[in-house]
Amino acid sequence: MRLPEPIRRLRARDFDPLMAVRLSLTVLGKSLTRLWGRDVMLYNGGVSFFVMLAIFPALAIAIGLYSVLADPAVMARQAETMARIMPDAARLIFESELVRLASAPTAAISTQSGLALLIGGYAAHRGFKALLAGLSFIHDEDDPRGFVGFNLLALAVLIAAMAALGVLSTVFFTFRILGETLDLRPLRGAPWLYSEWTWASVGMTLGMALIYRWAMSREPVEWRASLVGGAAAAGLCIFASWGLGVYVEQIVQLGATYGSVATVVVFLIWLSWNVNAVFFGGALATEIEIAAHSRRTPVSTRA
Repeated sequence: MRLPEPIRRLRARDFDPLMAVRLSLTVLGKSLTRLWGRDVMLYNGGVSFFVMLAIFPALAIAIGLYSVLADPAVMARQAETMARIMPDAARLIFESELVRLASAPTAAISTQSGLALLIGGYAAHRGFKALLAGLSFIHDEDDPRGFVGFNLLALAVLIAAMAALGVLSTVFFTFRILGETLDLRPLRGAPWLYSEWTWASVGMTLGMALIYRWAMSREPVEWRASLVGGAAAAGLCIFASWGLGVYVEQIVQLGATYGSVATVVVFLIWLSWNVNAVFFGGALATEIEIAAHSRRTPVSTRA
């Protein structure tokens, strides 16, 4: 019996499971060393600060657009659905801001949106600059981009991220609205397809893979390394939301220490953990690329 070509190729390869496990653990250890043994925490703080500064003006802009094109309350409900990926304590500050903006007069929202565009645009651009600078630092970039090129790259990544988020949100909510209003359930046995967790995971994996490949270095990072790094970053972000929720709601009560600002503290911790996850994905992609390059390079050449 003739085996299929992919199976024959797999059997023909000299695959050692123990070697694969040892190599994986080595890459993982080097990735953690690359992440923790550097001043990455400085970039983490910068990204977290500017994200915090930009997220609420972004909500004001979105509500302002909905006040012109549709019902702002609809946008608020949709955003609350996506906010389920946050821990409950961090989600509270997000949802309270949505309720306030959705109930504000249209004229006030439009005026706010103009000011929010300036503040949010500045903060988002600075946040992406800090993110790309941190990834470049983690990647040990030998030939960093110049001032103009780096700023243009950060702007391009920001615009692409906003466009991708808009497309993903539109597809997700259209899919759910059609399913609920028209009772369309072609995949009734796959509830995960209708989950915001699934869409968030897939979107983050693809988005971070593209950033790792094209924005972390002047030379494109290998696709395999970028995709594995993106998947690791997405998985850690989802785990951070779940883990922080369990920690805050079942293990420790931060309100006893921080009082009325405990919600803000939880939100900042959640942001910091997610930024760390993104940086770890970059470190993992870098180490995978280094390991793959070392295996392809002959020993005599490396010597």
